[in-house]
Amino acid sequence: LRPPAGGALLLDGEDAAMLPAREAALRRAWLGQFQSDPFGSTVLETALTGRHPHLGRWDWESKQDAELARSALKAVGLDGMEARQIHTLSGGERQRLAIATLLTQAAPLYLLDEPLSHLDLNHQMAVLELFAGPARNSGAGVIMVLHDPALAHRFCDRALLVFGDGRTEIAAVDAILTAKTLSELYGYGLRQIEDRGHRCFIPE
Repeated sequence: LRPPAGGALLLDGEDAAMLPAREAALRRAWLGQFQSDPFGSTVLETALTGRHPHLGRWDWESKQDAELARSALKAVGLDGMEARQIHTLSGGERQRLAIATLLTQAAPLYLLDEPLSHLDLNHQMAVLELFAGPARNSGAGVIMVLHDPALAHRFCDRALLVFGDGRTEIAAVDAILTAKTLSELYGYGLRQIEDRGHRCFIPE
C-alpha cells in the first residue's frame, strides 16, 4: 500500500499507485492490525461498508448487498448480532466483524495483517478456511502476516521470512518452513514434528 522504494507495483498489469481509490478497492481488500471506530454503527452497517466500492456515488445498498453482508456475518459466527452496536463488541468479535466486512467487499486480492489477532483457536481455523475457500475456488490471492509457522505451513503455498537484520527469504512452504530455517529466524532452537501431512514446531 506504500509507494515502492524502486520500480512499480503492478496490480492486474496496472501501476497500483495510479489506480483511483474506488478502483483499487474493487481489486484488493486490506485488513489492518487495529480497527478504528470513531462513529457508532451497527454490526450490519459496518459489514455493509464493504460494498461501498461497488456502489455509485449516490447509490444505496441493495437487498443483494445486505444478503452478502448477512452471509459474511454468518460465516464468521456473528449472525443474530446485526443490530448490535460495534462499541459493545469484544476484541475477538470486532476482529471477526472486520473479516466479514472484507468478505462482503469480495475483492480478488486480500491483504491481511495478523488476521488471527484476538481470536480463539476455533475461530482462527475457521477464518483461515474462509480465505482458503476463495483461493481454491475462484483464484483469489491471499497475502497474510502470520506468527504461527504451523498454520502458515498448513494454509499457505509460499512463505516470506523477514529476519531481524533485514534479510528476507521466500520459497514454497515445504522448503522454507523447516526447523533449521525457523530456528535461525527466531533465534531459538525448534524441533519439527510431522503428523498426517501437517507440520508443527516446538521449542527444543
